[in-house]
Amino acid sequence: MKSFNLPPQRSAHARRIAGHAQQDHILDPYQSQQKPHEGTFCPQCGAVYHEGRWQWRARPQAGREALCPACRRVNDNFPAGVVTLRGAFVQKNKAEIIRLARNQEAIEKAEHPLNRIISIEEEAAGITINTTDIHLPRRIGETIERTFRGALGIDFEEGGYFVRVTWSRED
Repeated sequence: MKSFNLPPQRSAHARRIAGHAQQDHILDPYQSQQKPHEGTFCPQCGAVYHEGRWQWRARPQAGREALCPACRRVNDNFPAGVVTLRGAFVQKNKAEIIRLARNQEAIEKAEHPLNRIISIEEEAAGITINTTDIHLPRRIGETIERTFRGALGIDFEEGGYFVRVTWSRED
């Protein structure tokens, strides 16, 4: 059962991405107020700011150094998304579930360098996955639900840049 708690629509500023409403005015606080200079590169992960976005490409010879928003989030351990996986099924299938999450990260990160997993915490009650963005958690949750069924919930923080995804299965 999916539940979506999306911010209220504003017709002039709303757009749809992958079937979900996204608000243009809700911005990631880790994004700089000013765009980085063309050719800026992140010394930690190697992403390069090119043509208005962070990309995986060769490091420019004369580029400036600046941490990308994802590396800043990783360093601060401040996730934009949290996936919480609970239930007896999770305990029995941890390795496969983590493999699916890492695979989704690899697919997303190949095109969008700022979409990454910060950490995966294995606990007695299940698994918690922290991410640098709000899109990867939904993608992880939907993949796990498609693969194993179970109950999926997705809650976007109203007016903020945060998403909490929950999934559970008991058997």
